[in-house]
Amino acid sequence: QVQLVESGGGLAQPGGSLRLSCAASGFTFSSYVMSWARQAPGKGLEWVSGIYTDGSGTYYADSVKGRFTISRDNAKNTLYLQMNSLKPEDTAVYYCAADRSVAAVTGSRGSRVDYWGEGTLVTVSP
Repeated sequence: QVQLVESGGGLAQPGGSLRLSCAASGFTFSSYVMSWARQAPGKGLEWVSGIYTDGSGTYYADSVKGRFTISRDNAKNTLYLQMNSLKPEDTAVYYCAADRSVAAVTGSRGSRVDYWGEGTLVTVSP
């Protein structure tokens, strides 16, 4: 069965860094656009970043541009999100998502992507 398992969340100080990973199985990872989204406490789902199947293009929400970097390793079926210069407003549950549509790379598929992970909590606090 399809699985997306996020890891790497935790507590970080403002200005610090974390690296999230998403291990994929049960589908052809290299054929899917991959994305990260997040949900802060009491708020709706926010798309964060997307990457094409071959990693040739990446997209970011304005709120994270210049601080976060998305990447993928198709040989390892793994998606990454390097988060630098973290801010308290980055506190959220982070989800990885997989979709066959290229529209997902910019978040325009919203919550209607094919597969979601369970999420990993990131807390940014002094």
